[in-house]
Amino acid sequence: MPRESTRSVHEAEPFDAESGSIITPIYQTATFAFTKAEDARKAVTGESGKFVYTRWDNPTTVRLERKLASFEGTEDAAFFSSGMAAISTSVLSFLKAGDHAVAISDLYGGTFQLMSSILPRFGVKTTLVETTSPVAMKRALRPNTKLVYVESPTNPTLKLVDIAKAAKIAHSVGAALLVDSTFASPINQKPVKLGADVVLHSATKYLNGHADVIAGAVAGDRETIDRIKHLRRDLGGTLDPHAAWLVLRGMKTMALRVRAQNENAMALAEFLSGHRKVRVVHYPGLREHPQHGLASRQMKGFGGMMSFELKGTIEDARRLTEKLKVVMLAASLGGVESLVSQPSTMTHTQLTKEERARTGISETLVRFSVGIEDKEDLVEDFRQALGPR
Repeated sequence: MPRESTRSVHEAEPFDAESGSIITPIYQTATFAFTKAEDARKAVTGESGKFVYTRWDNPTTVRLERKLASFEGTEDAAFFSSGMAAISTSVLSFLKAGDHAVAISDLYGGTFQLMSSILPRFGVKTTLVETTSPVAMKRALRPNTKLVYVESPTNPTLKLVDIAKAAKIAHSVGAALLVDSTFASPINQKPVKLGADVVLHSATKYLNGHADVIAGAVAGDRETIDRIKHLRRDLGGTLDPHAAWLVLRGMKTMALRVRAQNENAMALAEFLSGHRKVRVVHYPGLREHPQHGLASRQMKGFGGMMSFELKGTIEDARRLTEKLKVVMLAASLGGVESLVSQPSTMTHTQLTKEERARTGISETLVRFSVGIEDKEDLVEDFRQALGPR
């Protein structure tokens, strides 16, 4: 099997037979025509595999889904108009009124709202458990538990879930394990190979990598993804073909980008962990990270995301984000450019101050998405913003 950079460039993208184009065409069409009514009927019923309507499927998007499935080692994948569309559609495909779900407490803000506020409206209860405790996860299970939902690494404190253990726990009661692997990317981590049933990504981030697309994705076995795709068809969160083409373009450099981000992040983590103004650095690549051993076992690389706590006040953290010159102040992550944000005032405002504190999001916590700039320039930027070590 080709290695990751080769697959990034070529997987699921043969040259266009009609034109000879080496780039997948953008099938920017809402609908697809037929010359015979019987062919249209077979397409609508799924007998022929032909395209009918872009809200259902589109040739550009299907190429992208095959590429992601290849990277995750799954039978199929599905893409969506946003990461939250992918998460909500996938979660809803497993649950009905009266069911129970288990989720970690360190959830992305939008997912937290889905689990804590939206699902209860439809008769689904969710139990949130301590993120790093398999024991707490097992105790939370009920006979009607149908779903266990985790992120690893988590946003923004970079905690890890033992995915293999979580899979065994979920499967012990017949529940499915869904893993948001956005922070890791398929280059660094493959949750399905560790036992997960579905892996999810905000494709806005590392899959696309250029901060110019909003998209989401899930991957898993064909039966599960078919079920998710049918609900996607009804809820309407399908990815636009032009956006799909942009993600295909982005994935061509994914392996190179992520390797550079892994290297840069380690250099920055080591610099920051030795600075007198930094209380603690959360990065699983550091030996002092409490789950470094787990990270070494289930991740191929430690990723381009980290967070750190400053000594001082929320204003000190704010001033740091404003002093940086190379690194930009913005809420997203995973692109070629380095971005910094304060979770307490930007990405996790859906949580109360008390909820943030319980999950380790202090007012001086700064989240850092490491880009592909020269690592020496990134270190120098933090040096000038923080002052002498």
